[in-house]
Amino acid sequence: MPQTEGGYVSLGGEQINQAENATIYNATTEPNSGPQSVFESMKRALGNVVGNNGNASPQEQALLTAKGLQPVIIGSSTMPADDVEIDIELRSVQLKFPNGRGSISESCDQRRIPTDKGEVLVAIQGDTSKPAIITYHDLGLNFATNFGSFFNYPVMRALLEHFCVYHITAPGQEENAPNLPEDYEFPSMDDLANQILFVISHFGLKTFIGFGVGVGANILARFAYAHPEKVGALCLVNCVSTKSGWIEWGYQSFNARYLRTQGMIQSVVDYLLWHHFGRNPEERNHDLVQMYKQHFERAVNPVNLAMFINAYVARSDLKITRTPPGTPGQTPAAATLKMPVINITGALSPHVDDTVTLNGRLNPTNSTWMKISDCAMVLEEQPGKLAEAFRLFLQGEGYGKC
Repeated sequence: MPQTEGGYVSLGGEQINQAENATIYNATTEPNSGPQSVFESMKRALGNVVGNNGNASPQEQALLTAKGLQPVIIGSSTMPADDVEIDIELRSVQLKFPNGRGSISESCDQRRIPTDKGEVLVAIQGDTSKPAIITYHDLGLNFATNFGSFFNYPVMRALLEHFCVYHITAPGQEENAPNLPEDYEFPSMDDLANQILFVISHFGLKTFIGFGVGVGANILARFAYAHPEKVGALCLVNCVSTKSGWIEWGYQSFNARYLRTQGMIQSVVDYLLWHHFGRNPEERNHDLVQMYKQHFERAVNPVNLAMFINAYVARSDLKITRTPPGTPGQTPAAATLKMPVINITGALSPHVDDTVTLNGRLNPTNSTWMKISDCAMVLEEQPGKLAEAFRLFLQGEGYGKC
């Protein structure tokens, strides 16, 4: 058979004249996988022989008869009596994320709320007349990249019928954000927690349920400890309750320096991937890791992220402790978080030990520690398990309809 460019073979043989070839085999090719008879090639291409009206033309009928084939009419389609394998070419195939990551930005009412340390971006999702959930994101992320996929998960979409979610994004951390002013003093972790007061005051919220991840979990826990009367419950994912150690301080300090001077270099991207996914994330979900890698490289403002990292690495201890039983004059919850807390981590997360430490400082009568298997970034890798745990947690706190 004649060879064509790129290792493909025309299905028209020398035995078939040019008119038949133009009629039957026009634009029909297949990979050159070895010699094939005209008969077999003809069977594979037979989908192009019959017309749309279910009837073969006289020329096509004669050609089929010459090769020993008879058309079979089923409904409005004509197909050969022999089994025919049909090749289908897929074009313009694009990767789709079924949880609708991007749609959260379009469906939220985004507002900039003034505080004593500058403005913060708040995205409102749901009916503001319903009970409030406030979320706070992790390093290198914002409300859309951290919570967009999770809150579009079917269980969470059903939950939104009973709640209104207020997604807070730290200053300068929104996607493609401009550089913060040169004279801007980035808030400390305590200041970031204090900004939540301005948010709840702006929207007239008396209490809320906190949902934080990583750095955001630390900020919400910090706020809950200072203002326990304003927080009804907490869901903390990969929360760190202690100040940074020497190793973390060294890595993060170098990352912040590189971000300010060289931008988002590969070593910083690698650290952020480790922070979210732990070790060897490509072995679990290559596409997910590549998506976040592209986000870090293209959509994050490196200068603003350096400021956020510096604030996190300089954090103070949460100063919560589980009071030993029998201590005179103190109750078990005297120096810890007083509201119900669900403390969650992924089994492959680099922050498992930190959540264990936090669990040892919480009141066992109103807190639960949960480790979810086969994941590190729980919201992305195991959204179903986390959504169900969160739903049951809220039902246990009296939100029976969710």
